[in-house]
Formats: sequence, C-alpha cells, structure tokens
Amino acid sequence: MRTPICFAIVLGLAVASWAQTPLHLTPPDREIQLYAGAAPGSEKWNWVERTFTTRRGSDVTQNVVHPVMQYYAPDRTKACGTAMIVAPGGGFTALMIRYEGLGIARRLNAMGVAAFILKYRLVYVDPSIPLPPPGPLPPQPPQHRISDTGEILEGPQQGQNIGNLSTADGQQAMRWLRAHARDFGIDPHRIGMIGFSAGGVVTMAMIKGPAETRPDFAAAIYGPGDGKQEPAPDAPPLFLAAATDDDWSVDGSLRLYSAWRKAKRPVELHLFQMGAHGFLNKGGGSDHFMERLEDWLRGNGWLGKVGVTPTATLSQRRYGRTVSKPSPSSTKRGMAKLCFVGADAAGSR
Repeated sequence: MRTPICFAIVLGLAVASWAQTPLHLTPPDREIQLYAGAAPGSEKWNWVERTFTTRRGSDVTQNVVHPVMQYYAPDRTKACGTAMIVAPGGGFTALMIRYEGLGIARRLNAMGVAAFILKYRLVYVDPSIPLPPPGPLPPQPPQHRISDTGEILEGPQQGQNIGNLSTADGQQAMRWLRAHARDFGIDPHRIGMIGFSAGGVVTMAMIKGPAETRPDFAAAIYGPGDGKQEPAPDAPPLFLAAATDDDWSVDGSLRLYSAWRKAKRPVELHLFQMGAHGFLNKGGGSDHFMERLEDWLRGNGWLGKVGVTPTATLSQRRYGRTVSKPSPSSTKRGMAKLCFVGADAAGSR
C-alpha cells in the first residue's frame, strides 16, 4: 500500500531545536505491547527510544522501535464505554507526546472516554547530532528525508516505508483493542481514533484498511494527507479540523469533506481563521477545537453511557453497567456539517 502522502511540512516541524532534559509525564494506567517480540519489519532496529523536552518546551518521543499503546482511564463515574486511540504527530521522526498525546488523552478522559496513546514506529534520528539553539526551525536534516509515498531514502532504514509501518502499528492497536475491549469496560463497536498531523495520516490510512481494523469513527486534526481518498460505502463518520493559515492541511481537509459528503457519509469540518499547523498560533477558534470535537461526539451518541461489564479485573479501574447501544439515528443526524470560524468567533459556544 503506497499512498501518496505529503511529508515535507510535518517533517520540518518535527526537527525543532532539542535540549535533552529530564521529563516527568503522568505514567499511563497500563502500557500495552503491540507485538510479541520485534515488530515485523523492524527486527534489525537496535537503537534506543528516547523522550525529552525541547528548548521550546515540547515533550517529544523519538526512535520508537517497539510500538505500544498507553492506556489512560477516565474516572469510573464518568466512563461512557467509548474509547479513542490517540495518534500524535511529529513528521514520522518524533511524537509530540504531551501536546498531542497526554494532553488529548486527559481531555478525552474528562468526557468519559478511555484514551489509548499510540506510539507508532518512527524514522531513526541520530541522537549525536548537535542540538541547534532556539530560534527559527532548522532545515530538514538529510538523514530524515522521506519520499512522498513514505519511503525512507537514507539512513539505517533506507528502502523501508514508514507510512506502511506506522499504519501497521495502528491496525495492530485497533485489532488488539477490539479483542480486549470488554476488559476495559469498552464497547468494541465504539472505538474511534484521533490523529494529529502525521498521526492524522495514519488515521486516514486505517480508514482505507480492512473493516476489522477500521475505527468506528475518526478525527483528523491538521492531518488529512493529500485528501485524495474515496470513502467506502460504510466509511466511518469523520471529524476534520484545520486552520486556514496552514497550507498543508486546508486543501486536503476540503477534499475529504467533499468526498465524504458526496458519498453521503457523516462528516464535519471546521476551518479556523488562524492557528497555523499544529494550532500553535493562539487566540482564534482553533484554541477550542476539542470543544467542537466534544460537541460532535455527543451529537453522534458516543458520549452517552453504555455499560460494559469487564471480563477481567484491572488493578486501578473497575466498571459495571448494563450494556446498551446508541440509537442508530444518532450517527445519521447531521450527515454533513461545514464550519468556517473567524477569530472573532472563538469560544462563542
């Protein structure tokens, strides 16, 4: 599967200036290894994963060799039986593990949603490269170069396709979570996925994949890829968000919105006046994209409580409710919604 993907901009964001400092992130309730032993295709990868804080204050993970999911559980009094896999971005050379990982997981937990941060495999970054000082983003190092189809052009992974490998990790995560959903008090038919930038590319690739690893609903946040994707007749409901001052994300998001709408599949698109890639330009409507996502989840019935009795006891969380499912009409209500949000509309809802 070689899908054209625009890698250039997300790669530029991933190689920001670094400062190796101790990092203290809230540990997950559980960490789940996705493969028994080495992940297929990375048997010869022998480098060490690292997580650190950049000089810009971002918490970053690099050189993932052994893909995992990190489980963050909602308060048991709020748990609604829905889960989302969270795929951070970082240009396939890093994961923005706090900004697009832990921070998002905690926002989902507040809605009652179980969150599983996906740490998928990445392009190797040599840790001996001198760290540039703070300032404008440095040029893309040559050893990070990736083709438009995801092929790694240089370095120890040369010839491998990072798009295929990361998508395989996402599919394995969905496969595992569906099989073990009831262990966590989750309805196996209410598992969605949210991806940011490169993580959005992974999310959209999974939507094209086989039904057993396709999310039940999905959100691509400034990560539509090229947007040239025709939805299947049963394609999952899709939430899209981007900023109009982010050239990489806008056109692809519009294409996906049009394709889903043409196919009469549920879709919602928010284009904010400001925000740039990563929604780093603050002060506009993009500051509140998670509120818009919550509105969408609630409107489609995924935040309504369903009870799923766990089949196994978790050491830190227990659930016990009666099984029910949202009304079929809830996912048909508002088949398409398009929102262009100016800066003066920020926080208006």
